[in-house]
Amino acid sequence: MPFLIELKKRPVENESNKRFDSVYSNKVRAGKRRTYFFDVRQTKGDDYYITLTESTRRFNGDGYERHKIFLYKEDFNRFLQSLQDTVDHVKTELMPDYDYDEFTKRQLEWEATKAAEAAAEAENQNNAVEASEEALEEAPKEVKADAEETPMPGTEPEASVENTLDGGDDDISW
Repeated sequence: MPFLIELKKRPVENESNKRFDSVYSNKVRAGKRRTYFFDVRQTKGDDYYITLTESTRRFNGDGYERHKIFLYKEDFNRFLQSLQDTVDHVKTELMPDYDYDEFTKRQLEWEATKAAEAAAEAENQNNAVEASEEALEEAPKEVKADAEETPMPGTEPEASVENTLDGGDDDISW
């Protein structure tokens, strides 16, 4: 289950929604069904607090189940210290041999694979354009002339002033 961290800053838009809008949000995807949200919110008295939300997709596909923790500034340091102590205990005492970077590595590998696929797709498109240009260069002169006169799909040939004044195709003043 790879973790994906996204940082977003959202501006507070109006006074009525001020309490409910996040002034800062951090999202951690934890696998296919679970996401954690760390949101900083503002009170009416211009104070700030943090909401920690675990959002889990329901098995039947009918929405999400959410659990929230509200963390106030007076508890930040104790909460953070207790969380760090608990994580350290698990890492050093209970599961010291576990590779805690396993999912980070897997996420990085997945991102590298996706980037390589996107680069290969772009290279394939460039190769197709180059191949068609080379084929056009090697084609007989008649084919080249037709290709140069034929407009690309989605483009219109330019109407010249001469065509409209001398009875050309665009002249409809019979």
